[in-house]
Amino acid sequence: MIAAQSDTSVRCHLLTRISEARQKTDQLFELLKPTAFYERPIPERHRLIFYVGHLEAFDWNLLHDSVLGLKSFHADYDRLFAFGIDPVGGKLPTDQPSDWPSVEIVHDYVTRIRRAIDDKLAKELASTNELVTDGFALSTLLSVAIEHRLMHAETLAYMLHQLPVKLKRGHAESEDLAGEVPSHRMVEIPAGSARLGLERGSGTFGWDNEFEACALTVPPFEIAQYKVTNRQYLDFIADGGYETRAYWTDDDWSWKSAEGISHPVFWNYANGKLLYRAMFAEIPLPLNWPVYVSHAEASAYARWAGMALPTEEQWHRAAYCAPDGRQRAYPWGNRAPDRSLGNFDFHRWDPLPVNAFPHAGSAFGVSGMLGNGWEWTSTVFAPFPGFQAFPFYPGYSADFFDGRHFVMKGGSARTAACMLRSSFRNWFQTHYQYAYAGFRCVNA
Repeated sequence: MIAAQSDTSVRCHLLTRISEARQKTDQLFELLKPTAFYERPIPERHRLIFYVGHLEAFDWNLLHDSVLGLKSFHADYDRLFAFGIDPVGGKLPTDQPSDWPSVEIVHDYVTRIRRAIDDKLAKELASTNELVTDGFALSTLLSVAIEHRLMHAETLAYMLHQLPVKLKRGHAESEDLAGEVPSHRMVEIPAGSARLGLERGSGTFGWDNEFEACALTVPPFEIAQYKVTNRQYLDFIADGGYETRAYWTDDDWSWKSAEGISHPVFWNYANGKLLYRAMFAEIPLPLNWPVYVSHAEASAYARWAGMALPTEEQWHRAAYCAPDGRQRAYPWGNRAPDRSLGNFDFHRWDPLPVNAFPHAGSAFGVSGMLGNGWEWTSTVFAPFPGFQAFPFYPGYSADFFDGRHFVMKGGSARTAACMLRSSFRNWFQTHYQYAYAGFRCVNA
């Protein structure tokens, strides 16, 4: 159980955070031209109109009845917009635009939910009592709603990134593509401990998979100073990486071959030129940016290089631990994240060079470990010892403890600052190419 907090300033802060999170997702939908709402830019996902309703439906289904005592006014929509799609092993969705309500109707549904929740929350958070459901304080449930929305602010950006530019409102970012690719260097990390996760009762919000804290002993290893760049990955392709069977597992090779995959989904070959799909334009491939690929592609590159992806504990030790045995809140120390320390928290749409923040390295000298792209690990997503599913959201993590999802650490340009905490764990299945996810290698 997360410790209940009843301080008035904390309650007011939660209301502010709810408003700010809504602004983030509202701004995303404002980028869409009217005809874009019924597009499906990622084949395995819902049409964009689903997500307009889903964010409010999630909040409503979490809070309205058992917590706030509110009655549903459109139970069909509560179910229609309840669940997204995990693109593993199932058939692609076949729904048609006509199967969905109009944008105006969905907006009306959203408005009614916000008004009902806000009116009730204003009264509950102004009281001196702390509502508790299933042993969890209202403040914890609101943190779940806030971070769920902020997660979607990132995953929606993945979808918008794949949407044709003509269907979006926005301007290309000013890019400096002339920088040099940093030289490859490995950093020695001595043997030591890595403390992953959070302790129950610590007062820090975390998702169920972040508990219980555990300390792991990590043998010495070497890790790349920087994420793998587009330049390095281009060398892998030029050396026949996508055609060499030995670099791929059986499952990954079958997937790659069946889908005809020959390069990262963010790359495009047009008129003999190699281009990068930025959010609002196609630009010449920035060679010093981190490459974004699926876990399958990252693993194949690592084998080609004679190396491996780091385990979760290796990555954690390189990022947060120090030679004196202490552990930092962030790679650079305990200072709160700001835009001078990394490419995160919605300041940009696209990556920056892998060496863009030389003063934000870890205690061991590893660079760019927060922001600018999540980093794949070789660790299968699984519970820590003592794991307990949230009773109000039992499938959040447990549904993905299936051996087919891998832990990602770090964060991207579109990751909210609150989710840059060292215990946060992200995950995707091995064949998902669309996440803002790169990687770095360790010695095999």
